[in-house]
Amino acid sequence: MLIVDAHEDVASNALALGRDVRQSALDIRRIEEITGVAQRNGRCMVGLPEWLDGGVAVVLGTIFVAPARHGYRKPHTYTNAQEAHTLGQAQLDFYHRLADEEDRVALIGNRTQLDDVLSSWEIDAPQVGIVPLMEGADPIREPAEAEAWFERGVRLVGLSWMSGSRYAGGDEVPGRLTDAGRDLLDVMADLGISLDVSHLAEDAFFEALDRFEGQIIASHANPRARVPGARQLSDEMIRRLVEWDAVIGIALYNPFLRSGWRTGDDRDAVTVADVAAAIDHVCQVTGDAAHVGLGSDLDGGFGAESAPAGIDTVADLGRVGPALGELGYGEEHVAAVLGGNWLRVLRSVLPGG
Repeated sequence: MLIVDAHEDVASNALALGRDVRQSALDIRRIEEITGVAQRNGRCMVGLPEWLDGGVAVVLGTIFVAPARHGYRKPHTYTNAQEAHTLGQAQLDFYHRLADEEDRVALIGNRTQLDDVLSSWEIDAPQVGIVPLMEGADPIREPAEAEAWFERGVRLVGLSWMSGSRYAGGDEVPGRLTDAGRDLLDVMADLGISLDVSHLAEDAFFEALDRFEGQIIASHANPRARVPGARQLSDEMIRRLVEWDAVIGIALYNPFLRSGWRTGDDRDAVTVADVAAAIDHVCQVTGDAAHVGLGSDLDGGFGAESAPAGIDTVADLGRVGPALGELGYGEEHVAAVLGGNWLRVLRSVLPGG
């Protein structure tokens, strides 16, 4: 079963932390034990060898830049739209450069390129395909500029990160869509750019669903019924997403999987069974297994010590399958969750070749 992971911060890890994704995550760990990077960002979990070993065929690679007000270190934070734009462009440049220099990585911008990546796994010359996703739209200086980002390969955009943006409130900063946010949604729909509602404030979430006319997803958002909080999706939000044939990616971050778990707690207290339980909750709310997948967010500001026991690197994502099997999910439904649901959405999102 090929795996699609709908949320990995590959570019920001490369440019802000110096992590070379072409290396093994385990080799990066050994380097960072010396440099001290792991102490600040956790033990690295993502590397090309692990993608290939784990059958991770497609990744939604984020363009993620953090506002300086959130306390991230310069020079990889922004204080205005131009700085956000410059940093975002550098991350998109990284994805293009990575695909140009590494034969085992391809950039996916249309359905033909998606099919080429999937076919590569059938001829024993596998490639990992990256679909660029912008997490927080501040790098788009004005709504009309979204077209330029689309032309360079961005296929999905989230309006806000947790601290909010010029376009919408975030899960830590409540608020509705701004006028610019409403205009950006109209431009995105015209271009065929999908909306990622992860991190949107609840008011902005419902307004966006009422307004947007394109494909909607939640790349990394877990059920609130299992872990309370504004960062998670309520059952009502999950049901509304189904109306848009959305897929919800489950993040493999322990505080989102087990209520009360805090960084530094016993990692073994959270297991792959908790991941399966979060997936199962979405399935119970939606009434099927067609609207949930993986959006691991591995290396998204945390490391292996804050991921479920049994998930040491991205190569271990397939272990979610047997955990679903223990809950009674058959092979067809497991395959849908691990990759098939996201592939369905991507085929509807991506332009033809």
